[in-house]
Amino acid sequence: MKKKLLFVCVGNSCRSQMAEAIARDMGYEAESAGTRPAEMVHPNTIKVLKMKNINADGLKPKHIDSIEKIKEKMVISMGCGVECPNIKIDKDLGFEDPNKIEDYVEIASKIKNYLSSL
Repeated sequence: MKKKLLFVCVGNSCRSQMAEAIARDMGYEAESAGTRPAEMVHPNTIKVLKMKNINADGLKPKHIDSIEKIKEKMVISMGCGVECPNIKIDKDLGFEDPNKIEDYVEIASKIKNYLSSL
């Protein structure tokens, strides 16, 4: 049985959204959320997911407080220094904020490699 995953970051618009979509594409039950969610998913996130033929439908920034049953999930920080006093972070991937489209592509590959090792 695959683990239930929750990817967290501050804005929930780039890295964590990619991770959610990639994880779902790989068969995981996955969600993402942020401590200060942005208004929309970054266009480069959607672009890279489409380049990789990964479904981006339904992706939207969400606040961490909207996630149910967090304790049942493996919580993975994307590397943006998220501090959630009520949430235990199981793994911090340590990714820098992406700037160029190439950064998004590289992070997407690293996410997939990490998920393949779970």
